[in-house]
Parts: sequence; C-alpha cells; structure tokens
Amino acid sequence: MKLGAVFPQTEIGADVGAVRAWGQGVEALGFDHALAYDHVLGADPAAHPGWSGVYDVRSTFHEPMVLFGFLAGCTSLSLVSAVVILPQRQTALVAKQAAEIDILTGGTFRLGVGVGWNRVEFDALGQEFTTRGRRMEEQIGLLRRLWTQKSVAFEGDFDRIPGAGLAPRPIQQPIPIWIGGQSEPAYLRMGRLADGWFPQLAPGPGLDAAKASVQAAAVAAGRDPATIGMEGRASWRGEPERFARQATRWRAAGATHLSVNTMGLDLADVDAHLGALADAAAALHG
Repeated sequence: MKLGAVFPQTEIGADVGAVRAWGQGVEALGFDHALAYDHVLGADPAAHPGWSGVYDVRSTFHEPMVLFGFLAGCTSLSLVSAVVILPQRQTALVAKQAAEIDILTGGTFRLGVGVGWNRVEFDALGQEFTTRGRRMEEQIGLLRRLWTQKSVAFEGDFDRIPGAGLAPRPIQQPIPIWIGGQSEPAYLRMGRLADGWFPQLAPGPGLDAAKASVQAAAVAAGRDPATIGMEGRASWRGEPERFARQATRWRAAGATHLSVNTMGLDLADVDAHLGALADAAAALHG
C-alpha cells in the first residue's frame, strides 16, 4: 500500500516558498506521492443565500495542474489529482496538461477525475451542470485517444476534434484515470471505466457495498476487478494508535494506496504540517 500526502490546500496560503518546502519535505519523509484537490472558483455565500457547500469564496485552492508542474520541477514525487472536476474543463486542454505533467514526472502521474457538486462553479465556467456525468464518460474515452493516437477525429455529444493530436504525447499511454465519487452511478462508472477509484467512505459496511458495486460493474464490462486500484484517505489527528488502526483497516479493505490528510488541525504553518506527516509515517512504520 503506497503512502501519499494530501496537499493542505485550504491552509498553506499563497507563499511559493511554503509550497516548495511542503513538496520537498514530503519527499524527504519518504512519501510516494502528493495528492491535490480541485476547485477553480468558490461561491460567495452573500450572493447565494442558504449556501451549504463545503467550500466557498474564502477557501484557498491552488490550481492543481499548474501546481503539479511546479512540484514536478522541485521534487520527484508521483502526483495525483483527487479530483479534477473534469466536466467543467475543456477536454483537449486537460489532455495536454496531463500529458505535460506525465512527462515532467517521468511517467508517474495519475489523473483523478470527478463530476463535482458546485453548480455555481459550472455556471461560471460556462458548462452545463445537469449533463456532467454523461459528459465525463465521453471525455474519459476521448482523453485516452488523445494520449495514444497521433491524430484524432472525433464527433461526440459534447466535444468535436476535426483531425488533430497532441505532441508530445505522455510517457504513459494512456495515463491512468482514477475516479472519485459517492453514488451508485459513480460506482458503476468506476467499474466500467476507471483504472482506480477514490472512496469517500471509511472502511466498513458502506465501503464494502460500494466496492461490490464497482467490482460488479467491472465484471459486467468484461474487466478484471483486481486491476482496479483503490486509494483510501486517513486524517491525522495526533493519535498514533488510532491512525495505525485506520491504515490497517484500509489495507484489509484492499486499498492499493493511502493518502494522509493533515488539514483541520489548526496547524500554524508548513513545518507543522510536515511534522504531522512525520508523526503519521512513524505511526505506520514504528
């Protein structure tokens, strides 16, 4: 089970030195990969009475594709988006950005994608919210063609490519696409299309049911469920034994990867986040 660290999006601020120090510190601690979330815009609660989203206009988010280009230049970490909200982005541009990141990381990038939940963000980016699931399914197939074919001619419900291609193409052909989500349609999509998935549930009966749906969909699509990776997430709360138990439960559930989240502890700075990650790693290896 490979160990990663969640980039502390909402707490690290805009200091480029802190971003660099975090990435290099994570690498020095022996973590395999860095994982980052995605939001382009946050809704202003004052303009949307009754707003109940997890994030809003005050929540800081570094743009993951640009962030990964920077981290690839100052670390050798594998990089993972978990997740880029694919249906609100231009498919060909995502393909180009992902190919570049894959080259810069030496072929270790995983593109995690999801349909998102923030209608305000979709409206601001000029994309339709209600068709996002269908659009993402079309996009996944198109991304794989763009990464593996010199020239692509495509006419879909959402995208049109009139005979064009990427150069250079990525090292991985295709780049692994992982899917995040927490619904039955998402689980079925994961089983049919994904190279891996990001559960939004802790190990237990709920995760077992979700995993069964993913595996059944894979079998129905003629795929081997054993080839589909799973990345769990565990939050560090300063309790080594509790954290070690979380990791053990994820391993028993079949996780191939585990990411450690240090947000939500009111940590003062990047050094405090790195200290928490060091404690988490020690809890697993001690």
